[in-house]
Amino acid sequence: MPSTKPAGQAYSAANPMPFIDLAAQQARLRPKIEAAIKRVLDHGSYILGPEVAEAETALAEVAGTRHCVTTSSGTDALLLGLLALGVKAGQGVIVPSFTFAATAEVMPWLGAVPVFAEVDGRNFNLDPARIADALAGAEAAGVEVAGILGVGLFGQPADMAGLGAVAAEHGLWLMDDAAQSLGSMRDGRKTGQLAPITATSFFPAKPLGCYGDGGAVFTDDAAMAGLMRSLRVHGMGADRYQHDRIGMTGRMDSIQAAVLLQKLTIFADEMAGRQRVAKGYAEAITAGLAAALADDKAAGMVAADMLPRVDKGATSAWAQYTIRLPVGADRAAAQAELKAAGIPTAIYYPKGMHQQPPYQHYPLAKGGLPVTADLCSRVLALPFHPYLDGAAQAHVAQVLAGALVKQGVAG
Repeated sequence: MPSTKPAGQAYSAANPMPFIDLAAQQARLRPKIEAAIKRVLDHGSYILGPEVAEAETALAEVAGTRHCVTTSSGTDALLLGLLALGVKAGQGVIVPSFTFAATAEVMPWLGAVPVFAEVDGRNFNLDPARIADALAGAEAAGVEVAGILGVGLFGQPADMAGLGAVAAEHGLWLMDDAAQSLGSMRDGRKTGQLAPITATSFFPAKPLGCYGDGGAVFTDDAAMAGLMRSLRVHGMGADRYQHDRIGMTGRMDSIQAAVLLQKLTIFADEMAGRQRVAKGYAEAITAGLAAALADDKAAGMVAADMLPRVDKGATSAWAQYTIRLPVGADRAAAQAELKAAGIPTAIYYPKGMHQQPPYQHYPLAKGGLPVTADLCSRVLALPFHPYLDGAAQAHVAQVLAGALVKQGVAG
């Protein structure tokens, strides 16, 4: 389905293209979603109603796992996973600094300690080769590390096999934060199968999102799934007023599950659309640079450094399309030119988590995080969704290339 923008209509600062076009998706599904919500209103089971169980079954199939436990948000999914893993106060958990706050904030809630590690500058995910530096940083701070929480940033799963090998060597548990990467694969395995426990988010802007907050945890371990089902309802036992453990309120609403069920019917098609748009961007940006520079070889070299890379054997859910601007580029100036041409942009993320005030006292990998710092200064996310058409992509690429050539940083 094409963009909701009428054909031939020009983009401008007063008439910008959508950054994420949820309206096009809603137009495709609205009658079915309204009917699904009406069914919830009719039966009146608004929390953990029949739609929730149905969604858990369908989601487990998407992730390729035996169990799915839905939650009220992606952050609660992370917290539930940590509780199930038995994380204790004072223990360290290795996480990337180049990530959203939710990845790191769940540890302090439990009295645990985020230990910030370095990422690979080309795939944006934890670098298994740099985990030793994080362990050294934790040791220097007197923190005993218990586990590793990888993140599938922007849609591509982290190298969980590499991280898992390091975890096994040091007796650590491994968990996957797949808030952005559900629907992707690595080495023939679905995201959900890459770690013993995987958390995801259904925030509306995610590749699979509901119309409010929502999340899920995936596992093949029946005992762990049972524990999380208890924990998400105040540690409930045999009935709602028997409490076997200290828990939380982390349940999914039936209306959100009903929305997810309808979105799941087009999820595979939208994943294919995301692959098409990502491929289109790579071609359009390379062509735009070639036209602006009048030099195909120089354009190819600039594009190779700018474009996001998907690792061999991996696929991406393309939650975002994030490029790296050339070294020395004025990002704010480039954003201003794009905005004037009706092209919204975003920066994910302008600071590493270790630079945010509440997290500055937590351990840092030995040698610091120079790759993270470089990414924070250069990344730029472009409009991206499965309904973005080729003309819109060509417009983005042309304006972007012109801005970079004007700055003298391309070519």
